[in-house]
Amino acid sequence: MAGVTFDFNATFGDDYLYFHEAYLTEERSNAETAEIVELLNLAPGTRVLDAPCGHGRIANRLATAGMEVVGVDNNPGFLDLARADAAWRGVDVDLRWGDLRGLPVDGPFDAVLCWFTSFGYFEDDDNRRVLAEFHRVLRPGGRLLIETLHHDGFVRHFTTDPDATVTERGDDVMIDRSEFDPETGRVETTRVVHRDGVRRRSTHFIRLPTIPEWRQWLGEAGFEAARFTDSGGMLLTVDSWRLVVTALA
Repeated sequence: MAGVTFDFNATFGDDYLYFHEAYLTEERSNAETAEIVELLNLAPGTRVLDAPCGHGRIANRLATAGMEVVGVDNNPGFLDLARADAAWRGVDVDLRWGDLRGLPVDGPFDAVLCWFTSFGYFEDDDNRRVLAEFHRVLRPGGRLLIETLHHDGFVRHFTTDPDATVTERGDDVMIDRSEFDPETGRVETTRVVHRDGVRRRSTHFIRLPTIPEWRQWLGEAGFEAARFTDSGGMLLTVDSWRLVVTALA
């Protein structure tokens, strides 16, 4: 399966939220927003970029907490959902269509947020370009926060034959069969969805840089004081599944 393409439209289409809705709860989203506020030391009036912002579950909650938020995503359907949710919450969020490799904003922002395993969707040159764009729109001393899978923890716990994740909703099912390519450092996934009697198949991947690669890429993009922890500020270990990256512009 090595060398799979990333089918963005299928991966982040209607099936994505349909199957993930059950665990993207209000409680989880509120808790993650509180963690982000603490990690970035956000105060009301702070200017924050959420990229990609998806359907606005974090961006809109940050706005509710008093932040000045801009959200960028390349999925028009997600942006429509985010705008509807912002209107329901009574908050004003600047939501824009765009590509992370060429952000449609100039800043300066006090903080840039890339949450929920949303980094690593491109080839390495473009992944580094995303970091450069994050740096470009941050003010000097602004903070970057990225939350994703931890390379070492994923590899340590990965099982072949193959590693499969099954998500069910009623009679519908989504099956992700993943492999890890050690040459590219990518988790490559084939997704099969059976929903309403229709079968759909797509592929996607995510690049998992090692910590030394993170340090190099962040430094090349102009960041400094990079810090790496597990979720909740816990010490990062070889067994950590999650990785939280913070750095200063």
